[in-house]
Amino acid sequence: MYKVLKAETLAAKIHLMVVHAPRVASHCLPGQFIIVKLDEKGERIPLTICDYDREAGTVTIVFQEIGASTVKMSALKEGDSFRDFVGPLGCPSEFVHEDIEELKKKKMVFVAGGVGTAPVYPQVKWLHEHGITADVILGSKTKDMVILEKELSSVSNLYVTTDDGSYGRSGMVTKTLEDLVTNEGKHYDVCVAIGPMIMMKFVCLLTKKLGIHTIVSMNPIMVDGTGMCGACRLQVGDEIKFACVDGPEFDGHLVDFDQAMKRSQMYKTQEGRALLKLQEGDTHHGGCGQCGGDK
Repeated sequence: MYKVLKAETLAAKIHLMVVHAPRVASHCLPGQFIIVKLDEKGERIPLTICDYDREAGTVTIVFQEIGASTVKMSALKEGDSFRDFVGPLGCPSEFVHEDIEELKKKKMVFVAGGVGTAPVYPQVKWLHEHGITADVILGSKTKDMVILEKELSSVSNLYVTTDDGSYGRSGMVTKTLEDLVTNEGKHYDVCVAIGPMIMMKFVCLLTKKLGIHTIVSMNPIMVDGTGMCGACRLQVGDEIKFACVDGPEFDGHLVDFDQAMKRSQMYKTQEGRALLKLQEGDTHHGGCGQCGGDK
């Protein structure tokens, strides 16, 4: 059992939990994710790692209430436990393997949307610890939905923007990114975008125009998290990839977002899964029993 040491609500239906999981904490790196199960019969839920403390043996997760399982999760209090807490899974962010001196020469901008703010934090924190301060654009629908502002501002140059203009800058994250580059003289070598798929799609369209290499995290389409269910199958250039085992991070300019979003919607129904199986063959690698879960 994995004890919850801290549980708090960050915004409406968005929750943060600090979980005692020493083995995961000792091995995880920015960009990776874990899978939790509430109890013996619970659904497997893949969640990106928001933070970790190797000495304390803790891992921080942030999640949004979407379906029955995450609503049940939101009821956990300090002292409660998860039945399973498996990880780290997926590949770490590509920059953690780069030469630090070469990395210091690059100008990096992170674009975080909604709950996608959570996996951005450990990445910019890692960079800050290695002497690199990146720019971060934190996008939210309204002021009330802004999360992790204090944490991000302590490790990055932070620009907050809200769709309705109720806090920070006004408009979508793409507007802020375009303003920074075209009107405020910013130059970026790399952009990392994490958030809803539609946001990542439009960030990639903009960065392609601006000539900025862009990495996206495809964790929103994961279901099983181990390559068995086929939900996160996606087209990356001329290759077929699975977000959970080959990613979750990919070259955003090669990802077919329209196909990924269409598949994601179809996968939510039994009829849709049957149709995908007919069109693509059985992408299952074995009986995971998790397909089509209502997270």
